[in-house]
Amino acid sequence: MFYKLLIFISAFSFIYYSIRSIYSKRMKSEFSRWGFNKLRLFISFLQFFAAVALIFGFYNINLLVVASFFLLIMMICAIIVRVKINDTLTETLPAIFFAILNFIIFYFAFLQI
Repeated sequence: MFYKLLIFISAFSFIYYSIRSIYSKRMKSEFSRWGFNKLRLFISFLQFFAAVALIFGFYNINLLVVASFFLLIMMICAIIVRVKINDTLTETLPAIFFAILNFIIFYFAFLQI
């Protein structure tokens, strides 16, 4: 049950975040600050589809493994970007949290293969 809750937390967080990344003025300025203004829509769509894939992963374990691994890699990249632009630990914590969360999902999904 706890494992499924983690999947829902990650999936719905990334769905929410990806939609905000498309429409929010604040998120548009954040992507510019990170140096990814031109990739904002592409990254948002990738996050959205990976989050949806997490949900469908309840029915296909291989999809869950791939989606959680993809989100883990994205969050590792986000941590690297935030370190490179000298963000504070507080600003970096969400990326760290979601990297750990998706690592846990990936690990337990991988064990089921």
